[in-house]
Amino acid sequence: MLENLLSLDLLSDLGWGAELFAVVTITLLGRFIAMHFLKILGRHFEKTTNTWDDALFEAARVPLSWFILIMGLLWAVEVSDGYVETELFSAENLGLFRQLTFIVLIALFLIRFISRAEERLLEKKKDQSAELGTQLDPTTLHALAKLLRLSVIISAVLIAMPTLGIEITALLAFGGVGGIAVGFAAKDLLANFFGGLMIYLDRPFRKGDWIRSPDRELEGTVENIGWRQTSIRNFRKNVIYIPNSVFMNIIVENPSRMTHRRIREVIGLRYKDLPKMLSIVEDVKTMISNHSDIDHNQTTIVNFDSYNDSSIDFFIITYADTTEWARYHEIKQDVLMKIGEIIEKNNAEIAFPTRVEIQE
Repeated sequence: MLENLLSLDLLSDLGWGAELFAVVTITLLGRFIAMHFLKILGRHFEKTTNTWDDALFEAARVPLSWFILIMGLLWAVEVSDGYVETELFSAENLGLFRQLTFIVLIALFLIRFISRAEERLLEKKKDQSAELGTQLDPTTLHALAKLLRLSVIISAVLIAMPTLGIEITALLAFGGVGGIAVGFAAKDLLANFFGGLMIYLDRPFRKGDWIRSPDRELEGTVENIGWRQTSIRNFRKNVIYIPNSVFMNIIVENPSRMTHRRIREVIGLRYKDLPKMLSIVEDVKTMISNHSDIDHNQTTIVNFDSYNDSSIDFFIITYADTTEWARYHEIKQDVLMKIGEIIEKNNAEIAFPTRVEIQE
């Protein structure tokens, strides 16, 4: 490549220093031209709406720069080979270093491409403007990106091993026996890994969801889902770190995915207000049916319920047209206050617990 631009035969008479100076100059000039070309290409990519060309450009910039510098260094070593006698600069070692460099830089490019594509797709997801972004949620995207990066690293290591003289077949034979021992030693780690995998595949919750478990004293907002553990911030603003294997054995509720919030209240009247019960129930039904913050497509029930020890009770079941916690309580408060006004308008009162003491 660069050797064709300037033959070493033409530099042989200039001495070692002049040859090295020429190699360094050509290398730096080549890097400058390549980076300038990528800069111009990047301006063109910024004008497009395609996600992949931006990710490809950003991923290629650093590996290409290192490739030019390392190739220039190896060329300088070849130039020095005639002046410095050492096994370090042998043709075999240089060839080995070239192969390892190529493997590492290709792996670096792929890892950077996956990371940049992940970032771009998440941006598109937020803007709701990319076709693919609307099909993948952030949790699945993070999991897929992690899996692809891990696959690239493992593949690069397996490809590099024969180059270093390590036999893969012998390693696999050892892995069959050693894998059993490692499996026993790392069974908790593996359980957490597969627990995380199940979370990514089944998606019972994702980052930002509010979850709770009736089996454990667990409630809060999911901040991160890793391969080993999940972090949840509770309402005291403490962060709880939970091994992923725990989620395979507990019930998890995800209130973030509810479509409505239910208002269910039991209200007791005095026994002397029994003749007014049906009138109050009908007025409450009318109030709820006209309430602007109640979803009238959902079930609404208002009925006389029971004769209690100190009261006669009626109950209401209806659904607020919101899933937001604070807004739900505002709607519930308004409904309860209007029920109180209806009871007062009917000259009735809400009962309070009474106790009768019998003295002998």
